Amino acid sequence: MAVFKGFKAFRPEKSKQSLIPALPYDVMNSQEAREMVKDKPYSFLHVDKAEVDLPEDINVYDDCVYQKAKENLLALENSGALIQDKTPCFYIYRQIMNGRSQTGIAGCASIDDYLNNVIKKHEYTLAKKEQDRVRHVDTCDANTGPIFLTYRKNDVIKDIVASWTASHNAEYDFDSDGVGQTVWVIDDEDTVNALTAAFAEVPALYIADGHHRCASAVRVAESRRKAKPDYTGDEEFNYFLAVVFPDDELEIMDYNRVVKDLNGRSSQKFIDEISKCFEVEKVSAQYHPEKKHTFGMFLDNEWYRLTAKSDIIDETDPVARLDVSILQDNLLCPVLGIENPKTDDRIDFIGGIRGLDELERRVAEDMKVAFAMYPTTVDDLMSIADADLIMPPKSTWFEPKLLSGLFIHHLS
Repeated sequence: MAVFKGFKAFRPEKSKQSLIPALPYDVMNSQEAREMVKDKPYSFLHVDKAEVDLPEDINVYDDCVYQKAKENLLALENSGALIQDKTPCFYIYRQIMNGRSQTGIAGCASIDDYLNNVIKKHEYTLAKKEQDRVRHVDTCDANTGPIFLTYRKNDVIKDIVASWTASHNAEYDFDSDGVGQTVWVIDDEDTVNALTAAFAEVPALYIADGHHRCASAVRVAESRRKAKPDYTGDEEFNYFLAVVFPDDELEIMDYNRVVKDLNGRSSQKFIDEISKCFEVEKVSAQYHPEKKHTFGMFLDNEWYRLTAKSDIIDETDPVARLDVSILQDNLLCPVLGIENPKTDDRIDFIGGIRGLDELERRVAEDMKVAFAMYPTTVDDLMSIADADLIMPPKSTWFEPKLLSGLFIHHLS
């Protein structure tokens, strides 16, 4: 059963509610971050991408980058731009994008739940990306960006959230790049205890987004446990910042593919080859797949609908039945020669938020063929995590992104 508890967050002083929060550090590069912080002295990118305040030729993994992050975080706290709650609280966090709402709860999850697989994973992590966040968390002594978790919907939790939002005013309510961001602070001890008890009945939490941040937080905690062998388990370093959402409110967007060439084939030879595993039908306009096991393909300025033939679909295997697996195993690898999509520079991936126009643009610019995917479902994600299996790379794209700087969890 899951441990999820309230904490004394550092969070924006109300007049700074729209000035501090920023997109997570891993959705932009350093140059983009430098542009984004111009005339924005309070932006949390000064903490999460602290190289923006150092010379442009700085190595982003230099010690001084992490020290600058710590300095900038403490400056926000000491100036009063970030304030700390006096008692442990939960924080209801609602986002509205294109008319769709998702409402989560910010709190602290347990590293032991991660180690014991109560918090379930579906993705491998890269050591270099982990180490970057380990150094950031350890130097700042804080989790500065929340992990995006989900759980199977729970009526008790839903009712507590609905009751609180109906009877209390929001602490923050602002727009960020077209996404509504609303936060309520649950500062009533009885309600905090009721939510903690309700989560104790939840059998599992699932990482939706943030595997590297999560693994890094756990590594920092393990290091601190080693340095403090008499730890009790109650220390803040035993927990990490997360926002948890019920599964029925989340939407995964498509994660599309573009490839540079046809692996030495003419377009007709390529179509002939893929027709062994897919029904190929030319369509008159952009084609976004409407159901599982169908794909859009853009080639030579034409759109096609691909439908996987039944003999290549294994519905009993939660990984093999994913559309990203079907495309990889029956087209990208055997026909286009892309054996490892994580390392092959002939393939690129485009989040569904960019739309099909972006696929056409990339094919016109530097690619040969594009594939539009049907989105992986939250149920797919949970089934794979429950089976202790791993999703193929670039299987999920979540929107909207959780902002950093709304809640900061200090480890000591």
